[in-house]
Amino acid sequence: MKLRPFYIAAAVVLAAMSAVSIWAWPQIPDDALVPIHWGPSGEPDGFASKSFGLFGLPAITAGLALLLAFLPQVEPRRQNLERSSGAYVAVGVATLVLMAAVHVVAVFSALEMEVNVAAVASVVLSVLLCVIGLAMRRVHSTWLFGVRTPWTLTSERSWERTHRAASAVFLAVGVGSLITALAAGPAPALWVQLGGMGAGVAGLVAYSYLVWRDDPDRTESPTAG
Repeated sequence: MKLRPFYIAAAVVLAAMSAVSIWAWPQIPDDALVPIHWGPSGEPDGFASKSFGLFGLPAITAGLALLLAFLPQVEPRRQNLERSSGAYVAVGVATLVLMAAVHVVAVFSALEMEVNVAAVASVVLSVLLCVIGLAMRRVHSTWLFGVRTPWTLTSERSWERTHRAASAVFLAVGVGSLITALAAGPAPALWVQLGGMGAGVAGLVAYSYLVWRDDPDRTESPTAG
């Protein structure tokens, strides 16, 4: 599977996150509490020690990058995942960039710079949803990536049509929440994201069954092939 672009992007993201933390380290007192969680209003409501606040999220991001690099090795339908490598890399890189963006603005907040972490996170998450929406149309049937229901995994027709619908759902929620975040702030955008994805996922599950039910080539149980 062609994961070299992902490896390069992951290395750049992790290096950037580490560089920001190292730069900020001497500027923050050793006994300071660093904000690590923010409410929808943008006000911090969770704090941690200096070391965890500056290096916790980079460590989590490194673990996520390793997980995303490892998962293709255990994918039963690896050939299909290889055909979906472009979409897989795009979503993986966008996810790491989201983590990096949150980390950078969190460090700026710890340095008492004027920055609304919730607003930035809301915008970046909206963009991530749009990236996922664009990727959904290029995902082939796999166990580890995509909209996986008992029906999409046992019907190529259900997989293809459900992912076309998923593309529209993710794009609609992403664009809608982005506009809301820019116009009304992160709190309303969060409700668009939660409500839109909740309703969208429920609809996709039901739709995947309806398409499967009418597919004469469906199978009764998922296989690795």
